Amino acid sequence: MAHPPSTPAVPQDAQSLRGVLPMLILSQLQSAESYGYELVVRLQNIGLRDLATGTVYPVLSRLEQDGSLTSRLVASTAGPARKYYSLSAAGEAALVLATARWHSLTAIVQTGLGVTPTEALAGEDQK
Repeated sequence: MAHPPSTPAVPQDAQSLRGVLPMLILSQLQSAESYGYELVVRLQNIGLRDLATGTVYPVLSRLEQDGSLTSRLVASTAGPARKYYSLSAAGEAALVLATARWHSLTAIVQTGLGVTPTEALAGEDQK
């Protein structure tokens, strides 16, 4: 499994995570169906090391309710049946839209971060 690039140890922001977690879940389920705990581990492996199991299940429920995910129960020898989630056609479309929105937002943020405060003030003076 590929490991994320090395990043500084910066605490994850819960508010930011709340905004991107549905997109990341859809993305992970695009490659393979998964049950809840396995999905948490996959998300932790891509860099969300502090992600709590209880954070993912409400998002899975919401995505299933809105039609982005389908689910099926699979009997388990190690306990109760596991609920496996997979992307629906609506989920594929939601992922495409969320990804486009994310790329647009990150481009804006990168542009904003690249402008120094004095350049921003000079631009305001020219209006």
